[in-house]
Amino acid sequence: MTRKPNVILISTDQQRGDCIGPEGRGVKTPGIDRIGARGVRFSKCITPHPMCQAARASILTGKLPYSHGVRDNGRDLDYRFGEQGLAGIFSAAGYDTHFIGKAHLSSQQTFEPTGRPECYSSAKDFPPDWSGEYFGFENVQMMLRPHHHTKWYPAPETLHYENWLDADGRGKERWDLAKEHLPPRTRNFQAWRSALDAEWHSTPWIGDRTIEMIEEQGEKPLFAWVSFPDPHPPFLAPRPWCDMYHPDEVIVPEHIELDLDKRPWWHREFLAGRDRIKQGAEHNAGGTDWGQRGDMSEAAIREITAIYFGMITAVDQQVGRILDTLEARGDLDNTIIIFISDHGEWMGDHGLLLKGPMLYDGLLRVPCLICGPGIAEGRVIDAPVNTLDTRKTLAELVGIQAEEDNGTSWVGLIEGRQTRDYALSEFEVDAKRSAIDLDLRTVRSDRYRMSVDLNTDIGELYDMQDDPDEMVNLFDDPGAARIRREHMDMIRARANDEIPRAPRVGWH
Repeated sequence: MTRKPNVILISTDQQRGDCIGPEGRGVKTPGIDRIGARGVRFSKCITPHPMCQAARASILTGKLPYSHGVRDNGRDLDYRFGEQGLAGIFSAAGYDTHFIGKAHLSSQQTFEPTGRPECYSSAKDFPPDWSGEYFGFENVQMMLRPHHHTKWYPAPETLHYENWLDADGRGKERWDLAKEHLPPRTRNFQAWRSALDAEWHSTPWIGDRTIEMIEEQGEKPLFAWVSFPDPHPPFLAPRPWCDMYHPDEVIVPEHIELDLDKRPWWHREFLAGRDRIKQGAEHNAGGTDWGQRGDMSEAAIREITAIYFGMITAVDQQVGRILDTLEARGDLDNTIIIFISDHGEWMGDHGLLLKGPMLYDGLLRVPCLICGPGIAEGRVIDAPVNTLDTRKTLAELVGIQAEEDNGTSWVGLIEGRQTRDYALSEFEVDAKRSAIDLDLRTVRSDRYRMSVDLNTDIGELYDMQDDPDEMVNLFDDPGAARIRREHMDMIRARANDEIPRAPRVGWH
């Protein structure tokens, strides 16, 4: 009897959709590209939310943010969603379920302890040998501080990565080395060349743990979510990755100046308000406000982009190692592999850096590739899809019965028997965290992207075919009235299954 296929979901954090090899920006991703060559690449995949926590909750549950309650970072997903989440349905189907890397399914920097392992002030309640269960994942190896916003904390305020980093008592030394800037120094404080040797960064740690999992597989098929925290800011990479791309040679946006006069009101108000909101000393270690843009000259953007590309290629090396391990074991042809990111990054678009409620293509669109048994090779599908479709797609591919969600399976698209007109994203922006209140709904169709604040009925509409840089807002153009109405109909067609927003328990 043939064993059910293994399933490995690989994700990155804050990787733009145009930052893989086939997109032509010069980013070297041969490992990721192998997935597309063996299967399908979706060229118009969007995130359901531009913030980590809400986007990841949607990937897990298959639900839009207003249907699982995590409408922004700092709002915890109810544990009850775990049973019908990705890991829950695969566990019930007899799979050995694993999570490796950055989860961010719960808030990290909170006002009070939440009792969850990812909460900075609650991690001490979980002993060093704790390995799950967590949101349906029976085996977890996670990190408490996946980036370098905070200072070092020793055990027991640690999870698996920090414990590994500190196994010989040198964790703080290594953590501080990662924050040390190698020459040449960059202009923007958000990016630097890390002094910590590459082997101690989280990217190879995740790759090693994943390979161990594959090599130690028992009789059960595997379901694993392998989650790399890079290339999320602060943008730091060790050698050789930080020197792989020369700043003068990377492709940067054509329009790198702030153009707020051409945009809806919330663009300006969000940037001004972000200067006033201080999201806790824990996140902003050493007094650094990581929510600020810093130097956004062309030279600075080039330096950031070069390091960002290096972070991606470092992840890609681990993706290649994972594929090689599966192939060496004879399991590659019987493994479904999906590669996605939780959301993108502005990276200089319109003078912006990081993320927020300005849903330009660099932030909204993410890489999306899938291969596995029965999936045709080498196809590119241009229909708009969403990362929250992952749950329904995988359930159909392996024959798992699962409760209904907001996703649409990609199987019909892959087999050429279905089409798709649009995908949705939504973001409740609240003044406590972002200084403004928005009920921001976004739709991406084949040709257009429209975002509208339902509180004020003010929005933006761009023709992504004739205006890929999103320079001309057609929202109030009388000539685009029909297109605007059609896209509002798409937004209003959303399932009527919204639930109350989860309480705000923290910042991130």
